[in-house]
Amino acid sequence: MTILRGSMRWGTMGWGSMGWGKGFCCWLLLRACDQACQREPAAPATSGAAASGGSAQNAAGQNTGQNTSAQTTAAETAAARTAAAQDRPLPGAPAALRIAYSDWPGWVAWQVAIEQRYFDELGVQVAFEWLEYVPTIEAFSEGKVDAVCMTNGDALVAGSSGAPSVGILLNDYSSGNDMLVARQGIDGVAMLRNKKIAVEVGFVDHLLLMQALKSVGLGEADVDIVNTKTHEAPELLRAGSVDAIAAWQPHSGRALDEAAGARALFTSANVPGLIYDLLFVSHGSLSQRRADWVKVVAAWFRAVDFILDPQHRVEAIQIMARRMGLPEERYAKLMAGTHLLGREENQRRFRPAPGLESVQGSSEIVDRFNVDNRVYKDPLVVAPYFDGSLVDEALRQK
Repeated sequence: MTILRGSMRWGTMGWGSMGWGKGFCCWLLLRACDQACQREPAAPATSGAAASGGSAQNAAGQNTGQNTSAQTTAAETAAARTAAAQDRPLPGAPAALRIAYSDWPGWVAWQVAIEQRYFDELGVQVAFEWLEYVPTIEAFSEGKVDAVCMTNGDALVAGSSGAPSVGILLNDYSSGNDMLVARQGIDGVAMLRNKKIAVEVGFVDHLLLMQALKSVGLGEADVDIVNTKTHEAPELLRAGSVDAIAAWQPHSGRALDEAAGARALFTSANVPGLIYDLLFVSHGSLSQRRADWVKVVAAWFRAVDFILDPQHRVEAIQIMARRMGLPEERYAKLMAGTHLLGREENQRRFRPAPGLESVQGSSEIVDRFNVDNRVYKDPLVVAPYFDGSLVDEALRQK
């Protein structure tokens, strides 16, 4: 295998080259510096008291004076102070639970719970922080949020490097949105021998790529890996710099749209259950706010019911497409590759069992992949990373 470092943040410090802990910590530091230089923090999507504060600010803005800019500025300042005061919890009230989420369809579904005000109805304060995927994990690792939406495999990596978590809710498993996409003229996985493939090494679609190669008797030594940030991979394929990429939606879809003649050779639909997407919570927050986290789980189930109800399907797609800034018809296609998990499947897939039908069995497979690829050094005990009891409790309170 030839690994070409895709960016400065990897340099010579990728997980594979530096081993299990130190490489990941250096990656976090480099990525944090990279993000600080390139982007401003995203504003949180809020519910409960924070949402009320936003409404007050909008109302105040509509009633500002119309005579001079000075009057407008004073009114806006007053509105901002009012909103800030309302954003603070009432004396004695708990702070909002902070959840980092990103653009994967199974996590964008949280937007339905936010806009339908399910958290308000259930009496729990929640603040969602919208970030790119990798920065969500960084924010969690640095203690800036209480929970993060990430894959089962990435939770193991973060835990091995000092940021353990507990998965309390299965949002979905990927059923086609993670893809191995090749340029025109490559019609099967076997044709990738000795070809350049862009993938973010150590992340979930690196595992998907390995499964694809294994399916035709190839291994990592038979291809050239170009270590690349996932959101940059489609441009490499379009420009002809690589022969294929492994990426998740919306980046895999972008590659299909922008690279003439590109096609998906292998997807997560070929290995359902290989990639689970969950809500992972810090041990401290779960211990201190368990009852509130049960309410968050209950809100998710309401959101899934709304999304899957044919009467509300169009509205649900509108909500999620708006969050992503995509046309509704395009977002509807994204949803087709994501299998949302409701009450019954959460209960069933949390039960320990070998194989991909159980999140624990799937994670044992991922753990072996991580060790084999030197993502971290020693195998992990995966059972403590998953706790289905909050799902059971939420269903008992139905």
